[in-house]
Amino acid sequence: MTVKEYAGRTTATVVLSCAVAAIGGLIFGYDLGISGGVISMDGFLKEFFPAVYESKRSVGKNHYCKFQSQGLQVFTSSLYIAGLITTILVSPITRRKGRRFSMIVGGLAYLVGSILNAAAPNLTVLIIGRIILGVGVGITNQAVPLYMSEMAPAKLRGGLGIMFHLAVNYGVVSANSVNYGTSKIKPWGWRISLGLVAVPAVILTVGSLLLSDTPNSLIERGNMKEGRAVLQKIRGTSEVEVEFDDLVEASIVANQVKHPFISILQRRNRPQLVMAFLIPFFQQMSGTNAITFYAPALFQSIGFGSSSSLYAAIVLKLLAIISLKVLVWKVDKWGRRGPFIVGGIIMFICQISIGLIMGFKFSGTSQLSKGWAIVTFLLLCIYSGGFGCSWGPLGWLIPSEIFPLEVRTAGQSIYVSMQLFSTFVIAEVFLSMFCYLKYGTFLFFGGCVAIMTLFVYYFLPETKNVPIEQMVHVWKNHWFWKKFVSTDDIDKDDEPNV
Repeated sequence: MTVKEYAGRTTATVVLSCAVAAIGGLIFGYDLGISGGVISMDGFLKEFFPAVYESKRSVGKNHYCKFQSQGLQVFTSSLYIAGLITTILVSPITRRKGRRFSMIVGGLAYLVGSILNAAAPNLTVLIIGRIILGVGVGITNQAVPLYMSEMAPAKLRGGLGIMFHLAVNYGVVSANSVNYGTSKIKPWGWRISLGLVAVPAVILTVGSLLLSDTPNSLIERGNMKEGRAVLQKIRGTSEVEVEFDDLVEASIVANQVKHPFISILQRRNRPQLVMAFLIPFFQQMSGTNAITFYAPALFQSIGFGSSSSLYAAIVLKLLAIISLKVLVWKVDKWGRRGPFIVGGIIMFICQISIGLIMGFKFSGTSQLSKGWAIVTFLLLCIYSGGFGCSWGPLGWLIPSEIFPLEVRTAGQSIYVSMQLFSTFVIAEVFLSMFCYLKYGTFLFFGGCVAIMTLFVYYFLPETKNVPIEQMVHVWKNHWFWKKFVSTDDIDKDDEPNV
């Protein structure tokens, strides 16, 4: 038998709802990208990190170590440790109050954090603002992917779900573009960079107030009539009985689970739990956010000028967006595994090549020659494109669509927690890592990419076009994971071939 097909079409309501929700990704991307440009601005360094400013200007300083500073790493990483703690605490709220409520609260946290950052009179207030922004990150990164995957029809869930990561990339590009402009406003242009996140924060907050919650969440909370009405609205048809009945059945099971963080440890959830831990870990160990956070500083270290380094960072993310847009249109045709594997091969070749160039052509006390600097930049561009059409968007999509309803918020919290923990670690150690491992940093990331690509090849099943409520069939038919799914977890008489 085949997977059930639900009635309906892709409506404007679904697209609009997902677009508003994706603003949460835009803000996250802005926060990812803004710190890298800000820490390369002289006005910011003079005010908060004068020792780094002097190191940057030093002629004899090893280029690998010019930006090494524990304080600078704390400024970048504090947002992610705050997000890590928040996403664990907010899971019960997202389940009991709904996805929409969490997005509203997250938008308000972004607004407060941006105001504190822009007006910070000292380092303490600056870090507090970053922590509050981290609260927004923890809330929205937990709620938004769930909202989008539950609103989207199964046949387009991949493309619509990837809108979140597309928005993240637009956020990074916006941040880099803003930094490019504000770097010319001396010495306080960095305040504009940090404060402009308030604009999308207001849009997310107000937009979320106008949205409906997902049918899954409404039904799970006992609002059957409203859940059916929303389902009919977003599917563009009144013939939603099959999907509605599946959601009701899933909600009955979900409501029997009083402690989802305990239930998620059950054997039948083992495959999803492994993915929730390893996919975000591998995603960060690819080195992508190390480049995102510190691209301007990295480019300045190898010989780019201040303005050129900011411009180069913009180009990297534009290429990621182009490749990502291709995936948005093709992911529900190509599937998930293929792009994961191809992207991993591209990223591996680029990281190893960059490491070898840095090892043989960059002494650390003199800059790369113009020719090798351009080659390094081109390899980073290819790497960014490879990540943009594989591990970037799919790393967010897969965990949001594989968990059963009864543990979905817990699963998303675990995934986002691992994502933010890994991001925190990279943000906290990369400048020191670059200083001490030097070119070996890129070889390390290349090795991680090789391992994670092999993991996908052997252990990640294909999930395209499978309704979330029927995802158990995917694990049942996988050569390894089938041992964790018992006959009690699946209806043998209705087992699909997927």
